[in-house]
Amino acid sequence: MAFRQALQLAACGLAGGSAAVLFSAVAVGKPRAGGDAEPRVVEPPAWAGAVHPGPGVWNPNWDRREPLSLVNLRKRNACSGDEDVASRIDNYKAKATRHIFLIRHSQYHTDAPREKDRTLTPLGREQAELTGLRLASLGLKFNKIVHSSMTRAVETTDIISKHLPGVCTVSTDLLREGAPIEPDPPVSHWKPEAVYYEDGARIEAAFRNYIHRADVKQQEDSYEIFICHANVIRYIVCRALQFPPEGWLRLSLNNGSITHLVVRPDGCVALRALGDTGFMPPDKISRS
Repeated sequence: MAFRQALQLAACGLAGGSAAVLFSAVAVGKPRAGGDAEPRVVEPPAWAGAVHPGPGVWNPNWDRREPLSLVNLRKRNACSGDEDVASRIDNYKAKATRHIFLIRHSQYHTDAPREKDRTLTPLGREQAELTGLRLASLGLKFNKIVHSSMTRAVETTDIISKHLPGVCTVSTDLLREGAPIEPDPPVSHWKPEAVYYEDGARIEAAFRNYIHRADVKQQEDSYEIFICHANVIRYIVCRALQFPPEGWLRLSLNNGSITHLVVRPDGCVALRALGDTGFMPPDKISRS
């Protein structure tokens, strides 16, 4: 049953060879005395709100931009009736597609005591060069680069942006690394609840602020780059595909990898690539 529910979700979202992420929608259980698996129910934190209506049901108003939800149906013209409502709904329909490229920062010095000293390693700088070359080779007209304010993301951005001249860069604290939500299945080495409470609300705010269908005024498709961190990207992917966000830790991302999300005008979301590093030689790939 859970696998069929995952396939229903995928009908509106997944594309190409990304079917592996279906497993993040499958319930995880603990053995009963008889050996069968009993689903483990995980309650979402209060700040998350109602993420989606239920398993296997796509919520078309996930970004609160569904045209019908933006129209006050109580205000109806007595003469034009339904035609007036239809006209007002059209005014709220997005016209463009957003292509969102989520880039994980390159390898960095993990043993530095202070965040500002956790700079890229020589390998990390090579990885950023390769990622920049890959993005430039796509021949796309990128609109902007939004990056985390953490040192490793800033340095990765500096290198990548040299391959994309003329593309503006914007720094934000919302995309800083953190613990988005308690993972399921749980892990013994992870964080106390207080950490999820603080980081989770911020990372959810990043999702709501940056991941949504295009503004109604946007006429052309956009190509936007977000350079940040593994936990943030994995959480965003789960939320965008309406998979259980608690499954974020089941995904894995290499340094300098490219994840490509597409948000269509009707609000459907497709995952074109997850953690792609196929453009890097094998000896340049890392996951620190």
